[in-house]
Amino acid sequence: MKVLMFGWEFPPHITGGLGTACYGLTRGLVKNDVDVIFVVPKAYGDEDQSYVRLVNASDVQIDLENSEYADFWKRVEYMEVGSNIIPYVSAEVFEHLATMDELEQHKYTQSVLGQRYEFSGKYGDNLLEEVSRYALIASAVAASRDFDVIHAHDWLTYAAGIAAKRVSGKPLVCHIHATEFDRTGDNVDTRIFEIEKSGMMEADLVIAVSNFTRNVCIDRYGIPADKIITVHNAIDPVNKDVVDYHRHIQEKVVTFLGRITYQKGPEYFVEAAYKVLQRDPDVRFVMAGTGDMMKKIIRRVARLKMGNRFHFTGFLKGNEIDRLFALSDVFVMPSVSEPFGLVPLEAMRSNVPVVISKQSGVAEVLKHAIKVDFWDVNAMADSIYGLLNYEALSSTFIKYGKEEVDSLKWENAARKVSAVYRMAIKQKSE
Repeated sequence: MKVLMFGWEFPPHITGGLGTACYGLTRGLVKNDVDVIFVVPKAYGDEDQSYVRLVNASDVQIDLENSEYADFWKRVEYMEVGSNIIPYVSAEVFEHLATMDELEQHKYTQSVLGQRYEFSGKYGDNLLEEVSRYALIASAVAASRDFDVIHAHDWLTYAAGIAAKRVSGKPLVCHIHATEFDRTGDNVDTRIFEIEKSGMMEADLVIAVSNFTRNVCIDRYGIPADKIITVHNAIDPVNKDVVDYHRHIQEKVVTFLGRITYQKGPEYFVEAAYKVLQRDPDVRFVMAGTGDMMKKIIRRVARLKMGNRFHFTGFLKGNEIDRLFALSDVFVMPSVSEPFGLVPLEAMRSNVPVVISKQSGVAEVLKHAIKVDFWDVNAMADSIYGLLNYEALSSTFIKYGKEEVDSLKWENAARKVSAVYRMAIKQKSE
């Protein structure tokens, strides 16, 4: 079986869990006899292509004389929207972009329909221009490749998936890693909502990363329940031993790792830290990541007079994350709305006990993790304090948590995804 897959990120060039999940899934699919053609907006040349054939959309040209492209452009023109739907930017950057003059219609169209187009592959001020061009490239790739099914990851690639389906007539599977409700709460951008909904409606089948996300798709988007199949994310065991870094401090370390934004609940981590420090002042808290709430969180830490016990590292990746986990005694994920959440699995794999919110998909698959409501900072603080001060408790969660995570392999998740492919192909042929 061959799958044409569309994704916005691929390691090592990632900004979050989406690229990591795509990489793990493609490797798992290969072990299940599925060949993957992965189309990424921009390839840098250092991606691991041992398990996947990577197509660099920046290298794909389109024929301006082909009326098919002009006709398709009319169908994706609705995606030319303002910069205020750009994800993962700070408030300051957003304010700057919002005050910039909009591109003129002619200039925009000429850019997207140009014979060549160099994607940035990032989340910049021309994101929707790139999404539109990516959809055009998808139609060209689909017309020239042999495959059995289309797989589109998250809203940035749904238009591409729809384009490939219309050109090839092959079934489309849309993968929901997060929704607009996860990113913004109830302050949704209706345009992103419509793109997400249209992708799921056009898809033959939909994969949700958790039952939590599946219910959001049913209740908030009106997607038929029998169309959505839950396949939980996974993580592959590491072959190397956990790195033993020399600690330069005697205090215990509690870690938050993720975007410092509403969805991840950083403010609840700060409030829980304050309560822990009232009972045990010999603890250090680390917040690793960046995001639009960074300045607000720093101000709150200063107001609570925790500056000498609270550390901000900025964005970390690769070996930097391994080092952080090696120095950590507890990991906390207080997410307000987390479709899945791979980071707790990475922490447990590194022998770090975890406290996670009940409002996360990963809570559905983990038994050896302490689960609290994201808003219950008292319960969160009690859980952190217990893991730091009662060795029998922490050692139990470390031992059985590691065993549990090692059983959550991408190969097993990919087996379920390949079954979804076969179901979609069967439905299309009937």
